[in-house]
Amino acid sequence: MSQEKVDVLKALGAEIVRTPTEAAWDSPESHIGVAKRLNAEIPNSVILDQYANPYNPIAHFDHTAEEIYRACDGKIDMLVAGAGTGGTISGIARKLKALCPNIIVVGVDPHGSILAQPESLNTSTEGYKVEGIGYDFIPEVLDRSLIDKWIKSKDKESFVMARRLIREEGILCGGSSGTAVAAAVKAAKDLGPGQRCVVLLPDSVRNYMTKFLNDGWMRDNGFADQAMVKEQQSKQLQWGGATVRSLHLKAAVTVTNTSYCREAISLMESNGFDQLPVVSSKHSRLVGLVTLGNLLSRIAAGRVQVDGYVQEVMFKFQTSGNHFTEITDDTPLESLAAFFEKNSAGVVTEKGGSKVKAVITKVDLVSFLVKKATV
Repeated sequence: MSQEKVDVLKALGAEIVRTPTEAAWDSPESHIGVAKRLNAEIPNSVILDQYANPYNPIAHFDHTAEEIYRACDGKIDMLVAGAGTGGTISGIARKLKALCPNIIVVGVDPHGSILAQPESLNTSTEGYKVEGIGYDFIPEVLDRSLIDKWIKSKDKESFVMARRLIREEGILCGGSSGTAVAAAVKAAKDLGPGQRCVVLLPDSVRNYMTKFLNDGWMRDNGFADQAMVKEQQSKQLQWGGATVRSLHLKAAVTVTNTSYCREAISLMESNGFDQLPVVSSKHSRLVGLVTLGNLLSRIAAGRVQVDGYVQEVMFKFQTSGNHFTEITDDTPLESLAAFFEKNSAGVVTEKGGSKVKAVITKVDLVSFLVKKATV
């Protein structure tokens, strides 16, 4: 489950109970088993149970299918949809088959799921990243007799297609929508000129902002498409494998957390700096960063005195929201370029973050590129 889904549920006041994804669907440890146990323990609780609730497919039979039929003026030759609980595809298929007897219904099922038929299609036992479709059991509301053909999907093609839909069509869809469209592109090849294929896009991108929408996540999971690979190669060529050591940075000027604010201001003014690393007066370890702008605004607002301690105004790396990102002489400049998209300055330390060596800014990276271009 994506973190976005968890956050929304928590905001609604829900308590999140995690279950192992590897648990068999009928085991006490599965999400279904745990839900049944909690239902028995919690007074006045109810399980809506989308897997067995008959009104799941009925809602799509009465409403979704009718909407599709009217929007297409009754001309539909193929329907392509992913299957999760199966309620959506079963309800729509039952109604459209009655209205359009020659329609071909194509179900989409990810590799690792067992919903597809014939069973010989379900060869993979590996997990999959796409959410909302596929299961390791056959839900009661899924009527597979209504589905004429199954297509097995892969994660990479699903996420790449979802990103294409966002970029090229402006459709802010989720991963399972990419699954459906990728399958529809294959299935529609069997149609002739003038025939119509309807594809169901069931989710939005809201729940996946930190997943397939993130380039780093795509690369880390092996889902980078050709455009992303080219961009990565271009960046590698741009930086030429250079590291922080290639910048030949000057040794850092530091202050301690118990230094006075006026001392920090004097050091910054005399050296032409607008920030200084802050080290502990006890063990000389890096503990934060003090900036001239923040320091002066605090003094002007009367929130700190010039004889106050630097620790009162510094950005503390160990506190929530200001976590320390380790930068050493061996850190690739390519990764620093991404770091500076969200940060104005960084502190170069020895490995382990024990000793401060230098301060690095965006200007240092720009200067490196300028020098590289003139060589």
